[in-house]
Amino acid sequence: MKFQDLRLLSCNVLSRAVLACACVTPSSLAFAQAESTPSASTLPPATWIDPVSAAAEIMPLAAQSLLLDVVRSGERYVVVGARGNVLLSEDGRAWRQSAVPTRTTFTAVAAVDAQVWAVGHDGVIAHSADGGSHWELQRNDPWKAPAASNDAAHDPHQGAPLLGVLFTDIHRGYAVGAYSLALKTTDGGTTWQTLTVAKPKPVADTAGDDANAAKNDRGDKQTFSRDELTLGQEATPHFNAITRTGSGALFIVGERGSAFRSRDEGANWQRLQMPYDGSMFGVIGYEADHVLAFGLRGHVYESTDLGEHWTRLHTGTQLSLMGGTALPDGGSAIVGANGIVLVRMRGSQALKSYVDEPAGIIAAVVPTANGRLLIAGENGVNLFQPQ
Repeated sequence: MKFQDLRLLSCNVLSRAVLACACVTPSSLAFAQAESTPSASTLPPATWIDPVSAAAEIMPLAAQSLLLDVVRSGERYVVVGARGNVLLSEDGRAWRQSAVPTRTTFTAVAAVDAQVWAVGHDGVIAHSADGGSHWELQRNDPWKAPAASNDAAHDPHQGAPLLGVLFTDIHRGYAVGAYSLALKTTDGGTTWQTLTVAKPKPVADTAGDDANAAKNDRGDKQTFSRDELTLGQEATPHFNAITRTGSGALFIVGERGSAFRSRDEGANWQRLQMPYDGSMFGVIGYEADHVLAFGLRGHVYESTDLGEHWTRLHTGTQLSLMGGTALPDGGSAIVGANGIVLVRMRGSQALKSYVDEPAGIIAAVVPTANGRLLIAGENGVNLFQPQ
């Protein structure tokens, strides 16, 4: 197994891309498109349905299926998840499924008033102009095999899943995903341009790699260089989430403690390294330059100067944290594995731990008008009341 493949498996086991297909199945690795997008040689054409172009099925138990993100659009909640499922509700209790022109798994959703965007596997971006009732595909980029093994023109981002989305107004938005894929739109998603966030490292001496390859029959590289084994040095880390602070700055968190910030709407980016070298799966933006990042093994870090200095928050858990949302006065709600829910009603308070039953993996959370939390995950969507 090559380093890129091992990095993919070891550092993103708990990422939304894995959650999106029942957490641990091979097809859940959207990056391994040979699994999620079978070729005609592996399955009979009559039995395989292209998930990108096939409409989502209307399913009576969709509200109990794997759901990965939730957002409020006007007076309505919009939840997205596996197989292109999109659910709508005004009260968080009664849900109806929306007709969507794709079965590709959605991993994240964002809304500005009635305008809603959902992103997911195969580089798919879908848009709704009426709060999720009707949808159109704005972008898709499924993986295709390169013409040759040395095809220099092949885009390494092709087929990469999108894992996070942010819109600052109805025109300007951002989407991020695997292998440092970052996109920007200034026309509401009609067109998307690629952003260079993580700059590639200089090409290193490959003599040692050639020697390693000569030692095995298959020619695969079986050992890693010292640089490859150093945490935080990966050139193209997966981007898991993006947020915007009150100062207008953008902040991305990702694999192996990597973080990136921009103060000019994404034109230029500065790379940072979190105090913890594990992956961060989510980030919340507050007023000024205040951000809160969370992720692997219960780690939560807070910064009031856009990542120059960090304070670790006590969580009392080693469970990985997958989703979060801001509450008033610097408060936050963070959710994750085994049904864990961490809540602080104000920024000055400590995080208090709860467990939602049944205790599955929770991927996303949003506050409701009556003080409850609407949570979504592997057991579907439901309301949770912190005590």
